[in-house]
Amino acid sequence: MKNARTIRSIAVLAALACAIGAMACGRAAVVTVYSADGLRDGRPNWFDTMFATFERRTGITVQYVEAGSGVIVNRVLAERTAPQADVLVTIPPFMQVAADAGVLRPLILAPADSSALGVPHAPALWYTLAEDYSAWIYDAAALPAPPASLTALLAPTFRNRLQYSTPGQAGDGTAVLLQAFEAFGSRSAGLAYLRRLQANNLGPSASTGRLAALVDKGEIWVANGDVQMSYSQQRDYPNLRLFFPAGPDGRRLAMRLPYQIALVRGAPHEQAALRLIAFLLSRPAQARLYDLARAFPARRDVPATTPAARALEQVIDGVRIWQPDWTRVAKELGHDVTLWRRATER
Repeated sequence: MKNARTIRSIAVLAALACAIGAMACGRAAVVTVYSADGLRDGRPNWFDTMFATFERRTGITVQYVEAGSGVIVNRVLAERTAPQADVLVTIPPFMQVAADAGVLRPLILAPADSSALGVPHAPALWYTLAEDYSAWIYDAAALPAPPASLTALLAPTFRNRLQYSTPGQAGDGTAVLLQAFEAFGSRSAGLAYLRRLQANNLGPSASTGRLAALVDKGEIWVANGDVQMSYSQQRDYPNLRLFFPAGPDGRRLAMRLPYQIALVRGAPHEQAALRLIAFLLSRPAQARLYDLARAFPARRDVPATTPAARALEQVIDGVRIWQPDWTRVAKELGHDVTLWRRATER
């Protein structure tokens, strides 16, 4: 009887070893990350560097799937009855959409990490992974200076030379919609502006990241972007430049647009996923964001002391940063996208 209990105990321990993601049972543990684009741009980049370090330390293989912010969340929603992803990285309001749909599981971090990162609400369904802000980009080889204002983007010279990613599919494209509401003071005034801008818009794009190459090659002159992704892309695209067009009040405007990270409910490799999330939110990993990702760390205990950090601070210097009520935005997103489509139909 004692030997039988011992054998059962050994079997339980072996099963537990498999579950927590060690190299056990003849196969390597895996964690699958579904992510919005941006943090893997350039070589070297933050995601590849952190994933390689994590794999060396833990023996856990990271599988990575990338798409536009809304597209990647829609994939998680489509797979809710048989989840394939373990970790979700996206930006608001799409993380809030995922939370409202019930496809996220609460996270519990070490007290020191929680205090350094902050929690958006209780229970903590996600944490900020990296801070970021909306922006625009232009082709410095084609334009001597960026358009000074949103109104300047309406000039006939930009007909079919301007493109922004699709609201509701891309996070940065959704930011364009919300920025118009904010800059022009109301939903109706913002939609009226975007209706006029549509005369210059080359067409839809599900991913913001793909627009950078078009701008660099001069196929288009102006596109939307965000500080992290666009600043990082400058390493590969020398003609790319960031700018923040002013609204009707004359002030340059940018919206807070952080990357957020969450655990998918029903994740096939939950324990491995928790280890990866904790690693990416750790101080050593966060300290590499400035240099590798051209992003702002989420942690409050990472000082901005490197040249890349100081350069990033200069990029947003003098820009008015604002943030919408993301819970409200998530609830109204479908309606707002429908209004945008009606307003921009040609």
